[in-house]
Amino acid sequence: MTQAQNAKAQRITPRAKDFSEWYGDVITQAQMADYSPVRGCMVIRPHGYRIWELMQRALDDMFRASGHRNAYFPLFIPMSFLAKEAEHVEGFAKEVAIVTHTRLRATGKEGAGAVAVDPASALEEPLVVRPTSETIIYAMFAKWIQSYRDLPLLLNQWCNVVRWEMRTRLFLRTTEFLWQEGHTAHADEAGAEQEARLILGIYRRFAEEWMAMPVLTGLKTDSEKFAGALRTYAIEALMQDNKAIQGGTSHNLGQNFSKAFDVKYQTAAGGLEHVWNTSWGVSTRLIGGLIMTHSDDNGLVAPPKLAPVQVAIVPIWKTDEERTQLSAVGRELKSDLEQTGLRVEFDERENLKPGAKYFEWEGLGVPVRLEIGPRDLASGQVVLARRTGGKAPVPLQGAATAVTKALDEIQAALFAAARERREKNSLRGATKAQFLEFIKGSGGFVYGGFCGDPACETEIKQQTNATIRVLPDPEFRSKEVPKSCMWCGAPSIAEAVWAQAY
Repeated sequence: MTQAQNAKAQRITPRAKDFSEWYGDVITQAQMADYSPVRGCMVIRPHGYRIWELMQRALDDMFRASGHRNAYFPLFIPMSFLAKEAEHVEGFAKEVAIVTHTRLRATGKEGAGAVAVDPASALEEPLVVRPTSETIIYAMFAKWIQSYRDLPLLLNQWCNVVRWEMRTRLFLRTTEFLWQEGHTAHADEAGAEQEARLILGIYRRFAEEWMAMPVLTGLKTDSEKFAGALRTYAIEALMQDNKAIQGGTSHNLGQNFSKAFDVKYQTAAGGLEHVWNTSWGVSTRLIGGLIMTHSDDNGLVAPPKLAPVQVAIVPIWKTDEERTQLSAVGRELKSDLEQTGLRVEFDERENLKPGAKYFEWEGLGVPVRLEIGPRDLASGQVVLARRTGGKAPVPLQGAATAVTKALDEIQAALFAAARERREKNSLRGATKAQFLEFIKGSGGFVYGGFCGDPACETEIKQQTNATIRVLPDPEFRSKEVPKSCMWCGAPSIAEAVWAQAY
């Protein structure tokens, strides 16, 4: 690496020095997102948006395979709709944006005061800019659902939402973000509960099989559940700085919203019953989780299944004759790889030396790089370099097989490494003293008994900034069932997983 390249590489702050700075540096170098002129908002650049598109495609296929269909509902919601469900309005009251007028008027002044709100354009009823869509969707469900034959109704929408947030952290915390939100209606509680758990399983499968990000699944406590929900389930992952991130949530809403919006159906026996609803969603926050799970001090590490570019081919030449020959071979190789379904770039730019190209593709998180020079061509081979480390020559004629095998191995290795790191940074059967030492030290997941008292939960959060991430599902629980609360010593009603979180 040249001195110029080395100086460029130093732009990424080491994780051990400042994890927050490192995170921002990785995003900048990988050209994934940038800060917007609108305070609290972000611009998602093509490389970052491509990851979101790949996430969308995978999740959408899973939703469709389980019987869900896509729809779209308005960005604007009548303010009175939010007031119909008390818990819901209380949960979102402090973070909504409200539209009160429809036009501006010229003032005759200059600068920032050149226009002003036209008072004559006031709306009869203010509109809330969508923070989530339960209220407007269930108002429509009330029109569409008449009979038990209309159930279950399984819908999803891909959209943006606005939750007023002035402290921007790219992908993790922005005023406007992209997500999917599923909304369903069922004839009984069993159907709604089955749906909520089904979606939780889909989220886990996506996180682990596509993102290579191991997660815990389980139930949220009442203080952490979605406003207006009967029960909330979540997937929780542990980042490299040992803070947790909530990757997705699935809510059994019970009949709270159906009663508020009078969503009823005629039963087979002829009576009228309120439906049971669910809602569920994941957002562009998952991109932040991907970055913090896998990336290193050299930049982005993208799991092969979600990498915008899976293979970068870099030819190495000195003469025009070598360039012509390598370009022909490189283009043919690109075509061969693309025919197997891979996302490939052939980098024959003349204004960059090979080392600079390697550095750039590495920073973009490309899992596999293929290097080919005159000697490689004469030997009938290419050099396969992995983003996660290691180089080896592979036959040119068998490159597609070798690349596919390497990508599968990288995907599996990333998941295994993340799971091993999570378990290494998990403390089970913790006492209060052990919990305090662990959380105030390196941090991670702490498993311990919980008495169920909200006051106990609040005290822990106030003193340690740690919250209960989930009451874990059986698969993740400790072998020894906690008999007493880790914090207060009262009888335990469940095992809980605590962590500081984003």
